[in-house]
Amino acid sequence: MTLTQKQQKQQRELHGKLWTMVNDLRGNMEAYEFKNYILGVIFYRYLSERTERFMARLLKDDNITYEEAWKNPEYKEALIEEALESLGFVIEPQNLFSHLVNNINTGDFTVEAFHKAINDVVESTLGQPSQDAFDGLFEDMDLTSTKLGREVRERGKLMGKILSTVDSISFDHEDITIDVLGDAYMYLIGMFAQTAGKKGGEFYTPQSIVELVARIATQGRKDILSVSDPTCGSGGLLLETKKYSNVRIFDGAELTSTTYNLCRMNMIIHNVPYTNFNIANTDTLERPAHMDKTYSVQVANPPYSAKWSADAKFMEDDRFSQYGKLAPKSKADFAFVQHMVHQMDEDGIAVVLLPHGVLFRGAAEGTIREHMIKEQNVIDTIIGLPAGCFMGTSIPVACLVLKKNRDNSDNIFFIDASKEFIPGKPVNALSEEHIEKILETYVAREDVERYASKASMDTIAENGYNLNIPRYVDTFEKEEEIDIQAVKEKYVELETEAKEIEKKIEEYFAELGI
Repeated sequence: MTLTQKQQKQQRELHGKLWTMVNDLRGNMEAYEFKNYILGVIFYRYLSERTERFMARLLKDDNITYEEAWKNPEYKEALIEEALESLGFVIEPQNLFSHLVNNINTGDFTVEAFHKAINDVVESTLGQPSQDAFDGLFEDMDLTSTKLGREVRERGKLMGKILSTVDSISFDHEDITIDVLGDAYMYLIGMFAQTAGKKGGEFYTPQSIVELVARIATQGRKDILSVSDPTCGSGGLLLETKKYSNVRIFDGAELTSTTYNLCRMNMIIHNVPYTNFNIANTDTLERPAHMDKTYSVQVANPPYSAKWSADAKFMEDDRFSQYGKLAPKSKADFAFVQHMVHQMDEDGIAVVLLPHGVLFRGAAEGTIREHMIKEQNVIDTIIGLPAGCFMGTSIPVACLVLKKNRDNSDNIFFIDASKEFIPGKPVNALSEEHIEKILETYVAREDVERYASKASMDTIAENGYNLNIPRYVDTFEKEEEIDIQAVKEKYVELETEAKEIEKKIEEYFAELGI
């Protein structure tokens, strides 16, 4: 799904305005810390403008404004009921984003009023299907933080500046042909991740990698009941799958509360119904969520070589018990894979990004890998990606494709895509051409010289279940044979020329009397 030139131009213009806004607003905080306020305000504006559009349609034939209707008790009760039914929340007229901006312009805005507006919208969802989606959603936008200013007045001034700046950017224009608000949100998440360096990788996977994973995971699947991401970050991988398939339910888990809130905002801003996403704020390995479900599609970019307890109790856990070993305490990579294998449907696919070490490390990881290959036969394809594509790490990453009851059960397919990328800062990226080449090769499953190769299960076993890509894809480029005789002749020719030049120089020196 590529963007037209018009869409790309619109994107560039919007992105430029957004990042200029962020730079203009920087002051007492790093951009990474500032993101909670910027994204929170954009999200509140989204909720507010949804409310205004909804109320305008609802009251169109009554020839009355939302503010006027709210003052009438009968209207007010009906409006609350309609808003909760259709929107899942209520924003009162005096709390609308546009009203707050007007108050800023007249000098009547206070940070306390904004704080109350946020609390009111969250409280309006109590007892509604949207309650879980809104519970604690704005808690990272701390309006009492001294980083905004030591005095209430200072905090109000800075928040007023943020609201005014966000208001100055158009997210709704009849000539816009991209998902403007959703695109703006994902762009800012990515830019904040870049400025955060290593920490940024905890909540963001670069877009070109996200597209590749989602397209592999949804390949040949028009309708998907539910997609899961056990380490979902801000939800980019989950949301990407709906570009290529009709996905009904999105399940995810995220350990960091700030990122968990970001993910829920992202779901709402991308128009996923409240009852169609279930994001848990939990540790997938230690306290897993959604364990009553299995999935036809799973995607993940877990934290690389993360630490976990590896407690002996997990040998009784159905996710890990059959392997005979637990993933090491210092490297939880395989524990995440085991979790995903456990939740695969009988026709399920799981696409997971991991460091190359999982392909060849021994000890417990070697035992787990052998079981996955020999006993479960779930490892279908391994794709080596370029180094430097991820925030906070320069190590190369592999994309593992796992399938149950797979068609090609007698081999594992290897693709070495590590050499083809667009160099960039702070990260390298895959172009559309690179992604298409990987996908076409993945689907065709045919050997491609110095790029892709099938390895039989016998070959894998002979290699001790080591899946290191260079063992199976020979990327060595044979050097051109050197014609020794031609080199000798060239050497003699050059030496003769050198002697002639030297002779001429001596003649010139003699003429000059040197």
